[in-house]
Amino acid sequence: MAMESVVQFNSVTFSYSSPVVLQDATFSVYSGDFVSVVGPNGGGKTTLLKLMVGILKPDVGVIKLFGCEPKVMLSRVGYTPQHLSVDLHFPISALDVVLMGRLGRCGFLSSLVNCFRYTQSDRVAAMAALQKLQLDDFANTPFGNLSGGQRQRVLIARAICSEPKLLLLDEPTNNIDASSERILCDILTELNKTMTIIMVSHDVRFVARCVKSVICVNKTVATHQTSELNEKTLHQLYRQSNIRIVLHDHR
Repeated sequence: MAMESVVQFNSVTFSYSSPVVLQDATFSVYSGDFVSVVGPNGGGKTTLLKLMVGILKPDVGVIKLFGCEPKVMLSRVGYTPQHLSVDLHFPISALDVVLMGRLGRCGFLSSLVNCFRYTQSDRVAAMAALQKLQLDDFANTPFGNLSGGQRQRVLIARAICSEPKLLLLDEPTNNIDASSERILCDILTELNKTMTIIMVSHDVRFVARCVKSVICVNKTVATHQTSELNEKTLHQLYRQSNIRIVLHDHR
């Protein structure tokens, strides 16, 4: 049986103005994949995610999400952005943040009228998402009182609260410590059993420990198995001669 294509890029080129950010990108991500997008700053990693969900449109080429135009399949996608402006003094609990992930399940008219009146099923789904991220004991904790790693996991819980088939994560390991990284790796590995995951990361150590394959982006795009992520591959990707890969995998 052929694997379901979740994301398809066919000869995609994109530029904000000049120069070109992505050139002739062609690749596929299939159901059950756990893929990391790696590359230097400014190489096009975040742009790739924004193209996937239709925030950006390609100059040339075709992008399909679950075989359709991205904008019509967004209900099947959970997305955690790299930067999120949050007032950490605002009195909102971890559960309140996760419940926001249920808003997209309402229709447009319902969004205007009823979306802030969460149902019991919304609350059950939100608590289930927190439990998957090992944070159900912190449901009523103010979001601003959580550690950086815990806040990141709350945002991922918000993204999976709508029960997506594809989870997109933009730099989920930013500003978290090694202990939080290990917890997150184990959690994402478990989530991958029920959803496809595409994760942007600059953390090669985390990538090599967790994911199945990598999409290397530096204007052009190349796909590798994680086992192929070595010093030669990184030299070609980052175009620097002083890169070393050091893995600390004690599992």
